[in-house]
Amino acid sequence: MISIRALSKTYGKNTVLSGVTLNIQKGEVHGIVGRNGSGKTTFFRCLVDLETCKGCVETKSGQTLKNMTGYLPTNPPILSKITGLEYLRLLCAARRLNFDPATYENIFDLPLNKYIETYSTGMVKKLAVSGILLQRNEVFVLDEPFNGLDYQSCIIVTELIRKMKAAGKTLLISSHLFSTLKDACDYIHYFDGGVITKTADKTSFDTIEAILHKELIGDKLKNLNF
Repeated sequence: MISIRALSKTYGKNTVLSGVTLNIQKGEVHGIVGRNGSGKTTFFRCLVDLETCKGCVETKSGQTLKNMTGYLPTNPPILSKITGLEYLRLLCAARRLNFDPATYENIFDLPLNKYIETYSTGMVKKLAVSGILLQRNEVFVLDEPFNGLDYQSCIIVTELIRKMKAAGKTLLISSHLFSTLKDACDYIHYFDGGVITKTADKTSFDTIEAILHKELIGDKLKNLNF
């Protein structure tokens, strides 16, 4: 289990997270939604110790969460002067694992022998996904994993999430594509002003979707004429 208690983060006088509390059981998939600036990315970065914050994040095993987590940022930072293979080898080395190119299954058909600087935005995202999958992590924190991906790759990532859940992995996912969260998640949480204001399970995901629709669209299209 992951226990998140009173997680708070400020930048000067600007409060980004305000006492976020959440319990996540092993093998659960939790979706995080909300408008831009609601604190979703900062929440993820605090979980994996990329940001200092107040509050507490504990695991049942007592292990530091970042040491058992594969974190996928919206725009993964990549070393451009290495090849895809070298990047995968580097991420395995970070977990003291061996990487064998001969047995590696290149599910995204990436040109792994080419330098990463030649990759498109979507290819970089797929390489980053491939890297954290190789690390044998127990927890995955995925910030907009579908952003920048083509339709086929979105289907592959959705299936990967299902397989990880079936294998007992724990996932936190943010996405602007609500349909992808509905298919994969056990719970979806709505972030607003740095706090979770609404949580829904599979029986009531439509309530979160209605809130999103109202907050993001509202009456903006009401007076359009075609």
